[in-house]
Amino acid sequence: MSGSAMTWFKREKSAIENPTPVDERRVRTEGLWTKCNACRAIIWKRDLEANWEVCPKCDHHFRLGARRRLELLLDDGQWTEHDAELASSDPLHFTDTRPYAQRLLEAQEKLGMKDAIMTAEGTLAGRRVICCSMEFGFIGGSMGAVVGEKVARAIERCLAENIPLVIVSCSAGARMMEGAVSLMQLAKVGAALARLDDARVPFISVLTDPTTGGVSASYAMLGDLNIAEPGAMIGFAGPRVIEQTIRQKLPEGFQTAEFLLEHGFLDAIVPRKELKAYIAQALGFFLD
Repeated sequence: MSGSAMTWFKREKSAIENPTPVDERRVRTEGLWTKCNACRAIIWKRDLEANWEVCPKCDHHFRLGARRRLELLLDDGQWTEHDAELASSDPLHFTDTRPYAQRLLEAQEKLGMKDAIMTAEGTLAGRRVICCSMEFGFIGGSMGAVVGEKVARAIERCLAENIPLVIVSCSAGARMMEGAVSLMQLAKVGAALARLDDARVPFISVLTDPTTGGVSASYAMLGDLNIAEPGAMIGFAGPRVIEQTIRQKLPEGFQTAEFLLEHGFLDAIVPRKELKAYIAQALGFFLD
């Protein structure tokens, strides 16, 4: 047997004597793969990112960050951001396990955002829109004074310039660290949306996983068209709290987008990769 053929049947001596340390092999692959929460398939992260964070095996929708969401919806991934400098002043000087101010600073440094929502002006299928996109990674996408103010300002711009509004919600609800200041945003944004409705300027609400608490109780459910991504958790309180309050067992999956569509709380469920085309068609219906 030739020397070249022998290499197929034996390992090189140097590799046996000096194997790659286990820790080093782990470091080389760590963070490159992820497991689907639905089908448990192991997915290469680059494939997942290229597929807009949708599992290529079962179409499970992972959460999508605020910036990626804008890249998905706005033409050529181009937009002008408004009110990016707005940041919370920690009005209550709140502290629980650690100071709220510290939580804010850590989230701002990690995500490069001042708060949990981005307001962008651009075009969607050639039509000028303002799009607000929420970031769950920023303290659970919670709505404090800054989120409420940025949404209210976006509505004012839409009113002033007669352009449609799209809000993509992804939130655990009102931000408890700001107390009543946070809860006031529900009324403020609701009143602004009433003016938008009076002016007959379209507002499309996109509910993603999760949309709960004060956000679902305010602008998320006030759209002229309320659409959701498949499998999104949508509700106000958590199922355990509801069961303890009403002392009844809840139906299986009652806070999923599919359950809400069946019971008339949503207008449609739209897969992520079809979302831009669906919104463009809806805006054409409203405006043309």
